[in-house]
Amino acid sequence: MEIYFSIIVFVFGLVIGSFLNCLIWRLHENESLAGRSYCPHCRKTIAWYDNIPLLSFMSLGGRCRLCRSEISWQYPAVELATAVFFLFAWQASLSSADLFLALLRDWLLIATLVIIFVFDLRWQLVPMLVVWPMAGVIAVINLFLGYPWDALIFFGAIGAAFFLVQYVVTARRGVGEGDIWIGALLGLAFPDPAHLLLIMIVSYSVGAIVGVTLISIRKKGWQSHIALGPFLVAGALVALFWGQRLIDWYLAML
Repeated sequence: MEIYFSIIVFVFGLVIGSFLNCLIWRLHENESLAGRSYCPHCRKTIAWYDNIPLLSFMSLGGRCRLCRSEISWQYPAVELATAVFFLFAWQASLSSADLFLALLRDWLLIATLVIIFVFDLRWQLVPMLVVWPMAGVIAVINLFLGYPWDALIFFGAIGAAFFLVQYVVTARRGVGEGDIWIGALLGLAFPDPAHLLLIMIVSYSVGAIVGVTLISIRKKGWQSHIALGPFLVAGALVALFWGQRLIDWYLAML
């Protein structure tokens, strides 16, 4: 029975991933979510059979049926990543006493992180119209899951303050304003010091490795700006799926 539920969750994740692609594009273009999907190149409406997650991309060979322009690999990548992360969250939630609430929180967090990742990676912007309401919704769900309201406020403030200090000290060159709000979101989603610290360690470690690699292959210079959001997303996903195991492993070594 579990395998059937896993398949349903995976397909559901693909559908949500397709919706996230639409949301990302329309947020960037300041367009309404109403209306059919369209090709960003020829602007013509996409038929339903050309809008099936993953399958349509593969059957079309990665090109628009109408204008033959290349379809960005972002679309299948977001769909597949969302499906995989949703499946991971589903499997992790099976041991939770409040399965529905825990799963809802994790799925909303994953969707938000995917949007942040793509938005900041492509345009070096943080979509606050998504981050603000999702931070509030996730905080409310954590309240129902038993987290004290004062802990949520405290760690939300700590997450924001961590980046606010960098924002002020570096005169906006080190981090952007959007990173401050991502910090608040992470503090509300992970209201405990161990997970927040893990997120920062993973984020900055991966960021440093990627940054040095890009500089070494001359894709970036020492003064180039690299978006921090994608690395924070990576750290948050590590904390979400493997955080407690890593923390327990580290404490066992002390």
